[in-house]
Amino acid sequence: MNRNGLYLIIAVLAVVAIGLGIYVYREENKPGIEIRIGQDGVSVEEN
Repeated sequence: MNRNGLYLIIAVLAVVAIGLGIYVYREENKPGIEIRIGQDGVSVEEN
């Protein structure tokens, strides 16, 4: 494999890693409502 192919593979992997990181960050910070049902009753929390 020549150097250009190796650089291409590294660039593609870097783009995939950055894209996955952005996706995970946005999913973790998405506003939402959490509903819990337990022994103490129903609890509703807004994230």
